[in-house]
Amino acid sequence: MLKLSRLLLHSSRYLVPQWNRDPLSQKSLFREATGDFKLLRGITTQTVMSSAMQSSARDGNSAVKIFAPYSIYKGKAALSADPRLPTFSKLESGGYRVERRGVIMLTFWPAIGERKYDWDKRQVFALSATEVGSLISLGSKDSCEFFHDPSMLSSNAGQVRKSLSIKAHVDGSGYFISLSVVNNILKTNDRFVVPVTTAEFAVMRTAFTFALPHIMGWDQYTNQLPHGANQSSPKAVHELQSSEWDR
Repeated sequence: MLKLSRLLLHSSRYLVPQWNRDPLSQKSLFREATGDFKLLRGITTQTVMSSAMQSSARDGNSAVKIFAPYSIYKGKAALSADPRLPTFSKLESGGYRVERRGVIMLTFWPAIGERKYDWDKRQVFALSATEVGSLISLGSKDSCEFFHDPSMLSSNAGQVRKSLSIKAHVDGSGYFISLSVVNNILKTNDRFVVPVTTAEFAVMRTAFTFALPHIMGWDQYTNQLPHGANQSSPKAVHELQSSEWDR
């Protein structure tokens, strides 16, 4: 706000009549003032949007949603990745704790033609914090594989099996990321393979590294007010989208 006030004061000097100035000088002042007001309008817009997003996050209001998946489109399938934040529950003491851990959701969907993909046939795989750690620590010739059972601890345990494999290219130029989903309930067997270049994997590694403390809820932990301070609402963003285990 201090910066905004200084800019207002700086711009206001152009509004005072300067009758003793020549026309060229007045035109120069007008152009400079116009530039300052455009800058001021941009700062005001950014401030309003930032305030609205912060208010929405505090109040749990879903009016402002940001969607920013990182997507990779290849010949036989496409892959996107985006973080899903944890949810928090309130304790009797007034504090909050993680109720549901966050993940990085990988979504695969098949190609049905040149630059055409079938979103309705998508499959998802939710990477936990530890699995994210395995992925971002891969070397140029390393590989890893993860297995999930979305129906684990239920009567349908073992009926749906998911396997995510990340294998390095022989020449070290990237990775093959593949997902296999066997659903004995629906009698389906889906497999997606997406070749990822070194550059694309570098983007994933950097983005996943940035997102890791957020899906763990540690960003909220480190940003909380000091102990004993008055805090009327948690600085927690509740991600309500469905996870792999809900499908």
